[in-house]
Amino acid sequence: MFTGIIEEIGQIQSVSKNRVSAAITIKAHSILQDVAVGDSIAVNGICLTVTGYTKDRFTVDMMHETFDRTCANVWKRGTKVNLERAMAAGGRFGGHIVSGHIDGTGTISGIRQDDNAVWYEITADPRILRYVVEKGSIAIDGISLTVATVGKDCLAVNLYNLDSGFYIFNSFHISCSCFCFGRSMADLLSTIDSAVKYYLLFTTIFLPLIMYIPLARELISVFSLPTH
Repeated sequence: MFTGIIEEIGQIQSVSKNRVSAAITIKAHSILQDVAVGDSIAVNGICLTVTGYTKDRFTVDMMHETFDRTCANVWKRGTKVNLERAMAAGGRFGGHIVSGHIDGTGTISGIRQDDNAVWYEITADPRILRYVVEKGSIAIDGISLTVATVGKDCLAVNLYNLDSGFYIFNSFHISCSCFCFGRSMADLLSTIDSAVKYYLLFTTIFLPLIMYIPLARELISVFSLPTH
């Protein structure tokens, strides 16, 4: 589990691709202070498992499903990525709950300056946007953000100008693909609040079933045969 508060910007050192998977080595510093094989690290919001490390880099394996859901297949040597270690049980909870499981991708369709902030408009599949709530939380490339507005085919978030140096947002431009909702801004990755998914699951499936329980009991009592 992650918080969406980026600890460090890393850099892809190598991508060793197989037919539908890959081993990726990433250069980093501060997040490697207490790393161990088997630890989880969010790379642009994607929860990946450390398979090896040295003092200044670590390696992760990426599966077929991850390539299908994200834009990791465009990563190459020199690509910058947001990094965050899994949250410690006693750590500060500065962002929101981020699972590291990516829901889909989107594309930056607009960027505009607004005094001390920058607005990013991101176009995405309506099947993903139906889970996005205005003023709710979303992770884009692993960054915990608040949804400013949401429409049928796009959403908007904004960042302070000061923030851009801490993330890789300052390298994004219009038409850049992004990992959106849990993102291709060549990598805007986002994870939608799990609570919304469970609410929709409850109201569309379980709630109707519960409402039919009294009717089912009544029918059983009417049509059940006497046992004597």
